[in-house]
Amino acid sequence: MLHQIERIDWSVLKFIDGNCHNAVTDTVFPFITYLGEGGAVWLLLALGFILFGKKSGWRSTGWAMVLAMLAGLLIGELALKNIICRPRPFEYISSGMRLLIPFPSGYSFPSGHSCSSFAAAVVIFRRDKRWGGGALVLAGLIAFSRVFLFVHFPSDVLAGALLGVLCGLGGVALYQRAARFWESRGEAGKK
Repeated sequence: MLHQIERIDWSVLKFIDGNCHNAVTDTVFPFITYLGEGGAVWLLLALGFILFGKKSGWRSTGWAMVLAMLAGLLIGELALKNIICRPRPFEYISSGMRLLIPFPSGYSFPSGHSCSSFAAAVVIFRRDKRWGGGALVLAGLIAFSRVFLFVHFPSDVLAGALLGVLCGLGGVALYQRAARFWESRGEAGKK
């Protein structure tokens, strides 16, 4: 099974390398990948929702995004990557390969960019389908950029996206549970 996944991974990488690179994509995808660096675009959105979303009800979405991305960081980056220790695709190439971005550090599986992007996008989608649809498109582009740039295998990105979806759903559920708890504590204090 693992051998089959590895074979598919390399086939997809070779296809992308041979058919998808040109002056436009080689400029656009490094920019897109930087949006997902450290969850930056998602953390900025979450912070904006937390600071300015009280009247519109988006504050809870911001907090749920933070919880979801934190879960993804703990499970994906700190646990799974250090248990699985999968090298990145470019590390298998012995010739002087030129990457379009600086060589990332750390292991490959699962993709942290994909995880944080889908975690945040799923939370937004749960709040508002229209804005969430756009967020999911951006998450997909960030995830694809990691394969395009030869820093993740497709299976890394799929696993990261799946983990992100689960963390996004968990972040919403955890925030709702915490909000109900604090609300009940406030009601109990008034009696």
